[in-house]
Amino acid sequence: MIAGIGIDLVEIARIERIATRWGDAFLGRVFTLREIDSCSGRARPATHFAGRFAVKEALLKSLGLGLGMGVRLREIETVNERDGRPRLRLYANALRILEGRGIRRTHLTITHTKDHAVAVVVLEADSPGPRGAELDTDPHE
Repeated sequence: MIAGIGIDLVEIARIERIATRWGDAFLGRVFTLREIDSCSGRARPATHFAGRFAVKEALLKSLGLGLGMGVRLREIETVNERDGRPRLRLYANALRILEGRGIRRTHLTITHTKDHAVAVVVLEADSPGPRGAELDTDPHE
């Protein structure tokens, strides 16, 4: 049963500007050491930092939370499987919130263009979560 869906779009240049201005202070506040190592070793680090930032925001949206609502961004980590697929690894409050809501699986995708990074997170639970909007089945439209 789908328990939450979140999507986020990040402007890569914005992340690059912030990282240039604040350097390690920004990176260390937002990203885990593993994420910093992974992104810094890429040809276009800002693109990959933007993608991981989008993941963090998309997860918060899938939970109905915003920044500063009990989950620190470093509690949300994107790691890659051996085949390159991204996967969420959660810590502390982020993990407790998902476990408390009965979330058993997470699904994640990230994509980039020259200017933007987008991430989508889908949360899956074994039991029914909040209901979505009913489909409009009016045959007269």
